[in-house]
Amino acid sequence: MCGRFTLTHPTEALARLFEAVPANDLPEPPRYNICPTQPVAAVISQAGTRRLASLRWGFLPHWYDRPAGGPLLINARAESIARRPAFREAARARRCLIPATGFYEWTEENGERQPWYIHAAGGEPLAMAGVWQVWDRDDTRLVTCAVVTCAANTTLARLHHRMPVFVAPEDHALWLGEAGHGAATLMRPAPEGLLAVHRVGRAVNSNRAEGPDLISPV
Repeated sequence: MCGRFTLTHPTEALARLFEAVPANDLPEPPRYNICPTQPVAAVISQAGTRRLASLRWGFLPHWYDRPAGGPLLINARAESIARRPAFREAARARRCLIPATGFYEWTEENGERQPWYIHAAGGEPLAMAGVWQVWDRDDTRLVTCAVVTCAANTTLARLHHRMPVFVAPEDHALWLGEAGHGAATLMRPAPEGLLAVHRVGRAVNSNRAEGPDLISPV
């Protein structure tokens, strides 16, 4: 699964990498502890133009009467996304890419939550598969998103049985709906060589913690 992640790459670099026009309200990197309900940068494609937009992490189905009107949907399972009422329309028509430098996972050790940091072995930005939706009620308009997850690969399985779906650069257009059908084939575990893992300090267990020390190996 994905419950916290980081984004330390500059907005300008992300805009070039994804060939997207950046919005003016993007949260400013570096960010070392991005949590659910916070704004995240996401690449969406509409009418042939890619935009790097600010979306709320926490997908709101159209039937929620308020942002807290049901479970907080931060992840969408690849195996059921096309059938689940909350996500199936977005899975067809509103897919996005959520840039990340890395993400955290936890194991249980001696009764305490031990955090681990997972990032690209080569240091490049990762593109997590996502879905997005506009939620409107009265005077409130939120553009929301969820991260698509799949079964963990061997590298991650010792930490958790789920992981985000990562989309390779050559597949960005397919996931964004710019290159025809077949995006479902991209919802698979990451190649074993893509990610590196190291233990980090427990400071990140607080969602108020921030700063580069959070990702330093211990």
